[in-house]
Amino acid sequence: MFKEGDWVLIVYKDEKRYLRRLESKGSINVKKEVLKFSEVIGKEEGFKKGNFSIFRPTLEDIILYGFKRKTQIIYPKDTFFIAFKLDIREGSKVFEFGTGSGCTTVVLSRLAGSKGEIYSFESSPEFYKNAKTNMETFGLGKNVKLFNKDFLEADLEENSFDAGFVDVKEPWLYLEKIHRVLKKGRPAGFLLPTTNQISVLLKEMKGFSNIEVLEIMIRYYKTVPERIRPEDTMIGHTGYLIFGRKI
Repeated sequence: MFKEGDWVLIVYKDEKRYLRRLESKGSINVKKEVLKFSEVIGKEEGFKKGNFSIFRPTLEDIILYGFKRKTQIIYPKDTFFIAFKLDIREGSKVFEFGTGSGCTTVVLSRLAGSKGEIYSFESSPEFYKNAKTNMETFGLGKNVKLFNKDFLEADLEENSFDAGFVDVKEPWLYLEKIHRVLKKGRPAGFLLPTTNQISVLLKEMKGFSNIEVLEIMIRYYKTVPERIRPEDTMIGHTGYLIFGRKI
């Protein structure tokens, strides 16, 4: 049953989505239709009132509709694939730097589970505070160690990490340390917005093999049976993904 204080995803006509925290005196108004939160408290997930449907939010919902952004986020279309490519599983020990809003961080955290550890580094105080607030607001990242410092300043044990992910402008400056702290044979992933950055990175990845470069696009379709067609906009290029394994 939904209770006061729960976060819920409110879907209006399968067209609009809102993430809200249930407060007995709260409500939402969409196109002159009102949903009082007192009507939701005590109901089961999937409760429907008028054109409103109410669900418990998935991690994707929280990232897309709940996280505050101080910079461009890595969309779930990329983050879940990144975690898949990095082979994140229960108990994985992972480093990440360029935390940003914490979107990738919480995906890595969820998949690593209670026995895993995520070491995340963000050099910007503003981004660090925002990522910390995002995770605390939604009770996420219990296994995350978040640092407000540059990755190069971190005192980390050699050959101790199962995977790493990097989202900074000049990742090639960090390759020596990335290689040093990764376990042999384990993967590292990078996000870069331009092809000329990829060229520089590839030239410097001498300690890595099985290298791949790719990008992911996603296109949603309208769900009206009488006029099925693509949505007017699509999530296209958000960045290039580069993966390699330590040798």
